[in-house]
This record gives sequence, C-alpha cells and structure tokens, in this order.
Amino acid sequence: MTIINTEETIKLLTDLVSIPSPSGNTNEVITFVEKFFAELDIETKRNRKGGLIATIEGSDSSRHRMLTAHVDTLGAMVKEIKPSGRLKIDLIGGFKYNSIEGEYCQIETSSAKVYTGTILMHQTSVHVYKDAGKAERNQENIEIRIDEKVHTAEEVRALGIEVGDFVSFDPRVEVTPSGYVKSRHLDDKASVAILLQLIKQLKTEKITLPYTTHILISNNEEIGYGGNSNISPETVEYLAVDMGAMGDGQSTDEYTVSICAKDASGPYHYELRKHLVRLAEDNKIEYKLDLYPFYGSDASAAIRSGHDIVHGLIGPGIDSSHAFERTHKSSIENTAKLLYHYVQSNLVEQ
Repeated sequence: MTIINTEETIKLLTDLVSIPSPSGNTNEVITFVEKFFAELDIETKRNRKGGLIATIEGSDSSRHRMLTAHVDTLGAMVKEIKPSGRLKIDLIGGFKYNSIEGEYCQIETSSAKVYTGTILMHQTSVHVYKDAGKAERNQENIEIRIDEKVHTAEEVRALGIEVGDFVSFDPRVEVTPSGYVKSRHLDDKASVAILLQLIKQLKTEKITLPYTTHILISNNEEIGYGGNSNISPETVEYLAVDMGAMGDGQSTDEYTVSICAKDASGPYHYELRKHLVRLAEDNKIEYKLDLYPFYGSDASAAIRSGHDIVHGLIGPGIDSSHAFERTHKSSIENTAKLLYHYVQSNLVEQ
C-alpha cells in the first residue's frame, strides 16, 4: 500500500499559497520551489520565462517524461490612479470582478514596497448609494481602497505606487478539522505541493524512475503559455497536473483525483487517459473521469505549440475555481497516489 504524507503536503500548500505570485511576478515563489529542490540535491534550471525545470535521471535516458504544475495565480495590475486616491485595476487571468469584491489585497511597487488595501465597489455604502447592490461589477466600478492616508493621485504616487504595479489577493488559507482546505490559489498550488512532496518521497525511498523525468514548474499558465516550451526532444509523455473543475454536469468532486478526457482544446490522448484509469483501478485509487468545458492546460498549450507528445491532464477536484476555492485532503491524497504509480509505470504504447 502506498503511504502518502498528506499532512506534509498540506503544510507545503499553505506555504505556497501564502506567497504572492500573480502571472508576471513569480520570482519569490519560484525561488521557494528552487530551494526545496536544492535541499533534495535535485538539479534545476530556470528558463527565460522565469519558470523552473527539475530533472531526475531515470533508467532510460532515451525517452523522457515531463510533468508540470503552475505556481502563477490570478491577480491584477494597477490600471489607473484615480483623482480620489483609489486605484482602478486590470485583471490578470480569466476570472470575474465579482469574485474579488471585498477581498483584501496587497500592492507591490517596482521598488518592492508593499501596501495593503481592500477591493471594493465604488458604490459600496448602502447609506449613500441607493442601487449599491444593482451596480455592475466591472472595471469602472471596482477599485482598491489603499490602507494609507491618501486622498489624491499625487499622494498615492508619493508612496511609490504607479500604473503597472502588481496586485495580489489575500489567500485566506484555512484547513478545517474535517479535512477541507479553503484558500485562493489552490489552482494550481495544490498540484505544485503534490508534485514537490512526490519528488521528496521518491528521493526518501531511493526509487529509480524508469525514464528520465522533468518537472516543469511553470509561471505563465493563467495567461496561456506557461508550459509550451523547454520540452526536450526526447519527451514522449507530457502530463499536466492542474485542478479538476467542479459544477453542474461535472463528475469531478473534492474527494477523488480527476482525470480529464477533454477540455476546450479538445480530447486528451486516449491511450494515456486509459493508462491513468488502469493505474487508478489497479491501485484502488478513487478517481473521476470528466470533461472541462471552459478550460485549457499547459499540456494543451504544448500541443498547440507543435510538440509531438502524448498529453494528459489530472488533478485534485477544486470547488469554485477562480473564486473562493476549496478541496479536501482525500482529493490531494488520491492525486498523489496516482502520480506516485504513474511516474513508475511504463510509457503508453503508440
């Protein structure tokens, strides 16, 4: 029976989600992951996009595997400093303004100063605005109230805040006694934590993988191109480890590993999908097959870039994706178990 240290994975996850890393500003979290690999004596290198690639030599170096998860998250940038001293924002990633209303945030200046604030509707006070609840949640109405004594654009600029500064959302991470993990940015830091803990387990158990395996920690997935490069010509299989999307008509839940058959990019490789299902069934791993209608992964980005690879997608089930996300430790554990067996299995037959 495979023993997975889920509690350690969750501790690692809480550390990861607590590091601000909107797409375009991920150096701090990449450095965190880099140090994690260094402590395991695993060779890494950064690509020019700022992502991190770890390589584990296997018995067969003529055919490779690549697994990827992404550390970049949804976020925003300062679009405009309003005459009132409030900030207009522009979104980074595919989500809606209503999902961040009322959220605490931080603004990082180009000189690395950090200020806190709250994302609010301009028409927030019901004592002043009769139609506060009906006003549209959009770029014109949503703004940041900075936690500084500022009333003009000039006073804001005097703090060092300027157009183009990154805005990160408070993760509000919490682990409940019943095993739920609630936090922003579980997409995809839950999977990053799973992969890091997997590599640590393989090193601890002194397992030699059958094929040289690359772990790509990508940092631009939320904007569409995190994992479409730095794929070695020897790579045969490319598995994205991301989140399983939940909602009406979906099979994915918070307790199993989700194996994706198709997303908005089209079907994933049929033989690899069947291979993952067989591994789950043979090892009594709870899983769900699913289709994600409005979704794309680093694996689909790699296919679109012209790479001749077998591609797949799995991940823990995440409720309320791109908003107030939640999963359960059993989903994390089932995902970890499937990956543990996958990286030790044979490549699929072509």
